[in-house]
Amino acid sequence: MGAPEVEAFLTHLAEVRQVSPSTHKQALAALLFLYREVLKMNLPWMAEVGRPRAVRRLPVVLTTDELQRTLAGLDGGALLLAQLLYGTGMRVMEGLRLRVKDVDFDHGAIVVREAKGGKDRVVMLPVTLREPLRLHMARAHALWAQDRADGVPGVELPHALAAKYPRAGESWAWFWVFPQATLSTDPRSGVRRRHHGYADTFRRALNRAMRASGVTKPASPHTLRHSFATHLLQRGADIRTVQELLGHADVSTTMIYTHVLKVAGGVPSPLDVLMAPTALPHVTAEQVNALPL
Repeated sequence: MGAPEVEAFLTHLAEVRQVSPSTHKQALAALLFLYREVLKMNLPWMAEVGRPRAVRRLPVVLTTDELQRTLAGLDGGALLLAQLLYGTGMRVMEGLRLRVKDVDFDHGAIVVREAKGGKDRVVMLPVTLREPLRLHMARAHALWAQDRADGVPGVELPHALAAKYPRAGESWAWFWVFPQATLSTDPRSGVRRRHHGYADTFRRALNRAMRASGVTKPASPHTLRHSFATHLLQRGADIRTVQELLGHADVSTTMIYTHVLKVAGGVPSPLDVLMAPTALPHVTAEQVNALPL
C-alpha cells in the first residue's frame, strides 16, 4: 500500500470511526513503525498525510468537599498515595516510583527524579503527611529487611547504575516508598524481585472511592494533580511557583488552570437577575412608629 491507501485508512479513522486525535496519532505511529522498522521502506510521502489537530480540554478539578469525601473512602497505602498526589501535585507514576532517598524529612521536601521530559524537580512534603509517611516507610522497611533475609534480588535501578554499583539495588536508600506487597517477575530480565505499586491498582481503588462518595465527575489519579494546581491558584499562589511545582517547561501549560478559576468573568446570569425577588422599599423608623397597632 502507498500514500493513497494509508491516507484513506487514516481518514476513515478520523471521519467514520471518529477516534480522538491521540488515537489517530497512535495509528500513524504504528504505520510508521511497520514501514520503517519491519518492511524497511522509506516513506517520504508520510509528511504530507493530514493529521487532526488536538483540541485542548479544560482539566477536571474536584472541589474540596469532593476530595474529602473521596479520601474518606480510601485507606492504607492508597489513602497515603492519594493525599501525597494532591498535596504535592505529583503524577501517579512519580509518586509510585519514589525512592526512600528522595524523601527529605528534615527539609520537608521530596525530590522527583526523571519526571516528564527527564527533568528533576523538588516539591513540598506536606506537614500533615510527615508522620503518616514515616509510619508507612517503617512498614516498607520491614519488607526490605525480609527481602534481604530471603536473598531476593535488589530493586530495579535506572540506566546502568546496576552495573556501576552492583549492590545499590539491595540498599534501603534505593528501596521503593510504595513497594508492591508481592514479588513479581521482570518481563525484560526475567528476574523475580519487588517492584513499586501498580498504577492500575491505585486507579481502581480511587474509582471505587469516588463512586461510593457520589462523585460523578470523570476523574482519575491525574485529577488530583489538576486539583492541586487549581486550589493553589485559588489561594493566591504565584503562577510561576505553581509552574515549578508541576514541572511545566512553559508557563502557558500552567495557564490552563486559570481558565478553571473563571466563572463567566464574575458576571451574574441574566436568569438570576430576572428571577431575583423584587427589592422591598426602604422603611424608616419614623414610618414604622406611625403605623397603627
